[in-house]
Amino acid sequence: MSDIEEDRYHDIRPYKDEEVRQVLERLGQSFELHRALVSYRFARYPQWLQRILARMVGWQLRRHFAPMTTVDAFQGWLKDWITALIDSTTANVEVHGLDLLNKGQSYLWLSNHRDIAMDPTLIGYALVSSGWPTARIAIGDNLLANPVLADLMRLNKSFIVKRSVSDRRARLKEFQKLSGYIRHSLEDGHSVWLAQREGRAKDNLDHTDTAVLKMLSLSGRDDRLTFAETLQRLRPVPVLVQYEWDPCDVLKARELVALEENGVYKKSEGEDTHSILLGMKGQKGNIRICFGRPLAMADMQDANLMAAATDREIDLMKKLFPVNYAALRLLQSEHQLYQDLNWQCPVGMELPLNELSMRCSGEPTAVKIRMLKTYAAALISRLSSPSNQ
Repeated sequence: MSDIEEDRYHDIRPYKDEEVRQVLERLGQSFELHRALVSYRFARYPQWLQRILARMVGWQLRRHFAPMTTVDAFQGWLKDWITALIDSTTANVEVHGLDLLNKGQSYLWLSNHRDIAMDPTLIGYALVSSGWPTARIAIGDNLLANPVLADLMRLNKSFIVKRSVSDRRARLKEFQKLSGYIRHSLEDGHSVWLAQREGRAKDNLDHTDTAVLKMLSLSGRDDRLTFAETLQRLRPVPVLVQYEWDPCDVLKARELVALEENGVYKKSEGEDTHSILLGMKGQKGNIRICFGRPLAMADMQDANLMAAATDREIDLMKKLFPVNYAALRLLQSEHQLYQDLNWQCPVGMELPLNELSMRCSGEPTAVKIRMLKTYAAALISRLSSPSNQ
């Protein structure tokens, strides 16, 4: 991408190499960051000791950052920390499908979305582990209210989706810019990670939002390309990130119940940051990262067809975990729901009934049911499909 084109996207693009030194110096002096890292690692230590440790962490960060002058160097340093995080919070990580794709090609990774930070982190982990370059990451501007978090994300190849723009004309202009940036990134050989919808699928129902696909098609307007022609040159590949256990499951259930009962849910200050930390630190069990087949021209004649094709591919890649069966068992036995669904537990599979029940103990019945429905969603969907009738 030329410097002129980069300047067009200066307010949304990731940081460039020539900006890395200044940003790292800023982070090295950020006591807020140092305190957050200490709190993450040593949450049970007394505050006076955390303050001392924060100063030590700041000194260590400045020492580590001193020789870094490129984004690749920063990501290389981050790799060890991410690997340790994944090793300590997961039982196993499976990666599928990359061997069937062209490593020398850039792709639009059109992914389901379950966790704010871990989804793109795990995609990056899967790519690097398989010898692929990391991707540029689309993130909503709602996550960038904290300047420290904004710096860290833009250093890590994140670019900004301006969701908070309310004026319709201004919003369209921003989406045209975003669409153009994604296209130019792919043309320059940078793969892009983009969620299939705005916000996480808190109910575990992964449906592609046609508005996202229509945004992508805006980059073809100047060349008078059709929807299919525009999307074909982006090389979209459906991607599944699947967690056995969700550290934010109860929080999501509470939010969904509030929406159902009150029609509105207002996030508290710092709630997104809390969800990010909980998603990172919490135990996730087994994880599967699956890269599907590139969508064909016939799949992309319009936004509705493309959304349906993406959803089918993501659904086909899903694997049912014991917790999914356990959730439906509890819904049927304790809450008398879904009695019409007949199924048998796979031979030899032990269901984590007690562990699942304990996760929502003390919660109102509505929250318990909502959490169980979320875990059972993929199984209920399969049992309810016409092929199983």
